[in-house]
Formats: sequence, C-alpha cells, structure tokens
Amino acid sequence: MPRPFAFTRRHALRALSAWLAPVALHATAASGDASEGPAECVIPAKAGGGFALTCALARDALQAVRPARTPLAQRYLPGGIGAVAFDRIASGQLGGPGTLVAFSSGSLLNLAQGRFGPHPPSAVRWIATLGTDYGVVAVHRDSPYRRLQDLIAALRQDTSRIVFGAGGTVGSQDWVKAALLVRAAGGAPKAMRFVSFEGGGDALGALQGKHVDAFPGDAAEALQAIAGGAAVRLLAVLSETRLGGALTGVPTAREQGVDMVWPTVRGVYLSANVPDAAVRAWTTAFAEATAAPGYAALRERHSLYPFALTGAALDDYVQARIKAYQALADELGLRRWKP
Repeated sequence: MPRPFAFTRRHALRALSAWLAPVALHATAASGDASEGPAECVIPAKAGGGFALTCALARDALQAVRPARTPLAQRYLPGGIGAVAFDRIASGQLGGPGTLVAFSSGSLLNLAQGRFGPHPPSAVRWIATLGTDYGVVAVHRDSPYRRLQDLIAALRQDTSRIVFGAGGTVGSQDWVKAALLVRAAGGAPKAMRFVSFEGGGDALGALQGKHVDAFPGDAAEALQAIAGGAAVRLLAVLSETRLGGALTGVPTAREQGVDMVWPTVRGVYLSANVPDAAVRAWTTAFAEATAAPGYAALRERHSLYPFALTGAALDDYVQARIKAYQALADELGLRRWKP
C-alpha cells in the first residue's frame, strides 16, 4: 500500500543519510554575495558520470567570469543516484548558501515518480541549467552488435538475451531508455535484464569488462570514457538530428528506425531554506557565466549542447518535465509514490 511503503522509503533515506557524515559548507563572502564566497558543488553519485561533469562545468564557468573567487569545491555524495543528496537538502541536514547540488533530467524523472522521498520539487531552489546532453546506446568495441538494428534484432529474438547496465534502478532514466528500446523491439520492459550501478562511470567500467552487453547512458559520460581509452562503440545517439563534434558520424536512433529521443538537461539546485538574496546571487552568477563569450567553447569541451535556463523559465521547465515524466511512468507501468 502506498502510505506504508512511502514511510519505509522515508526512513531508508534517513538511515542512509545518517550513515554518510555531513560536511556542509555555509560560508559566504564578506560582501554577503553567496556566489562570491567559498562554496561547493555536491556530486550525488560516484565518479565518472554526468553529475561530476556538471559540477566541473559549473566550477569552470564561474571561474571564467569571476577569476578572483575561490574555485568551486567538488564533493561526492552517492546514494540512490541523487536521492540521498536531495533528501538531505530537503530535510535540512545539508545545505546553506554555499552548497550547490548537481541535477539532471534523470533527477526530475525520479522526482516525478516520488523516488526522492517525501519531498515535492519545491523542496529545493532550481538555480540554473548549464546545457543538455543526449542519450546514447553503447556496446563494447568488440561487440557483435555494430548497428542499433542489430541490437533490436537480438532483443526481438529474446528480450533476456541482452544485459543492459547503467546508472540507476528500475524507473531511472537509463532504465527507461532500455525499456523504450525493448518496447521498440516488441518486447515487454519487465522481461529485460538490467544491472543497476551507482552512476555512469561504474556502468561504463562494467561494459568495458564485458560484464554487461549494452549501456543506455548519456553521450558526455560515454565520450569521456572513450577519451580515456575505454573500448566502447556508440550505436546511436538519442537526439532529433545528428550532432557534431565527437559525435559526428554517429547516427540517431530515428535514422535507424527507432523513434526515440532523450535529452538530458544538466544543472544545479540549492536548498529552499537559503535566503532569497543567495538565490538571486547564484542565479545572476550563472546567468552571467552562461552568457559569457567563451562559455560555448567551455560547454563544448564538456560535451554538452546549448540549454541555459535560470529563474522563472527554469521553474516552468521543471514543472513541465515532471508532468511529462509522470505520464511516461504511467505509460511504462511504473509505480509512482506521492510525497
């Protein structure tokens, strides 16, 4: 029943949060501008994934427009692909004007299903999006699957034949991407084999070790792994049209007969309990950073594409995406818990 299960999820999150020792950072600059003082960006997963990329871009973008500020510190806080960090921010165990947390479209998908505990989206302040990534379908470089249609054909023959591995559990954005691929092959998502990892970095490591067959992750983290020497082949990018840069030559899923598009927006949020002045300061700082002449090149170095929002426009976007993700969750038969 929903209520007892929600109670259980709440206490599970509390227990995991208590186990991870808090190290909140509350300092602000003498001027009172939170965006100018010492601050940190919390990476709510293990190393090597999209959240780490987001915090690195946030640090570099701020430094480019405010070179005198202390560089944004990075801290890992894995647990539930963002669930522990969101719960600790929303419950007041972590936070303050100097604590930013990375989020993605996957975070909004989990919120849409009530997977971040008993907290509504308004439990945090959405500060900025820094760009958008796109989903990819990747396999090992030695895999027999050389095109997306090869993978679809294998799934059509036997859904359980392919072992997917990615960040998140059932209902996460990577699980949904795998589920949509299985559905495109005429199979039932509940019949697929999916191995859950705490972030894209671990999942790509498993792919390289041939412990899983396919990685339905994101382009930026896959490209980062490939740049580091990972033996990974990209079968498709889940964008509307072909992308440039390092993805030049990678066909879209649509080109290969699978009508599937999955953008992954990346950004940062703050605790809802911080003063409005801090929210305005950070919003202004990121608006300046993303509008700076050199930002496009910086964003491209982090393998992201244009998508910068702040303020009311970002709040509206979050609400719209959560509504769309709730409809998708219902369509895929995923259970939703109410905050």
